[in-house]
Amino acid sequence: MSALVRPTDGRMIGGVCAALARRFGMSARTMRVIFVLSCLLPGPQFLLYVALWILLPTEGKAKPAW
Repeated sequence: MSALVRPTDGRMIGGVCAALARRFGMSARTMRVIFVLSCLLPGPQFLLYVALWILLPTEGKAKPAW
């Protein structure tokens, strides 16, 4: 598993789905479909997406973990 950072390539809106897909080893398209389908269920999915968009660093701007 790779670090959880928003990639600079392959992003559609904020890069959150691409980051999660890369982290869990699946395609970004699959992660986007899962997210859209989960938005049909009640819950804070959209708020979680916005929070991750704000909190996750961009790939080139990630701070070292030391």
